[in-house]
Amino acid sequence: MGHSIDEIDAKILELLQRDGRMKRSDVAEEVNLSISAVSERMRKLEDRGVIEGYKAVVDAKRLRLDITAFIRVSVDGSEHYSNFVDQVTSMEHVLELHSITGEGSHVMKVRTKNTTSLERFLSEIQAIPGVSQTMTSIVLSTFKETRAVPTEPMELYDYDDSEDASAS
Repeated sequence: MGHSIDEIDAKILELLQRDGRMKRSDVAEEVNLSISAVSERMRKLEDRGVIEGYKAVVDAKRLRLDITAFIRVSVDGSEHYSNFVDQVTSMEHVLELHSITGEGSHVMKVRTKNTTSLERFLSEIQAIPGVSQTMTSIVLSTFKETRAVPTEPMELYDYDDSEDASAS
């Protein structure tokens, strides 16, 4: 049984991505539904995993995490991938980790306090078994940074997270 996102769900998702703390009464007003109808739609979107959660957006610079870097990593031998992923995903400086095509096998986005802490972090990465090379790009300026995704009416695609992770 397939699920879909209609125009109202798409609008609710757009509003919540803009302001996750938006009052349900304000969401209801925007989409011309009752608060209970909006609450039910939000609950269904949460149950189906479309809405994964609600989080605060924190200004990293105010926490003195001044360095943002993208690190392309070459992990030689697929037998090392799962250990690499396990170790890296548990590191607090790592914001994102992706298995990629092209040069290298993985790319990660990290935030650190300064270049000294970045250098220390790179040493940890390079010590992981199978890591043969890292290439680091330090961000000078950021013009857009978001996790918001475009929303539109559509049939939902159901997938198994374990299959997605093993595709790498």
